[in-house]
Amino acid sequence: MEIEAVLSSDADAGVVATLRSRFPHLSWTRCDASDVTEPPFRSFSRFDIHLLDSADHCVQITMDPACATGIVLADRK
Repeated sequence: MEIEAVLSSDADAGVVATLRSRFPHLSWTRCDASDVTEPPFRSFSRFDIHLLDSADHCVQITMDPACATGIVLADRK
């Protein structure tokens, strides 16, 4: 997965802009890791990935990539 390849490198705060430009069809949100209580879909050295599902009226975290319409990058600085 190309997103994982980007995050596997020594990703810094600028990685969000890179990912937004490469994947404009996804909604991207960056936050502090302490703001997310759900377990991450994947973890990397600096960021945790949480998948968002906005198919219903409320946005929710999902573990199903087929349902994902967006990604939260939780920064673990």
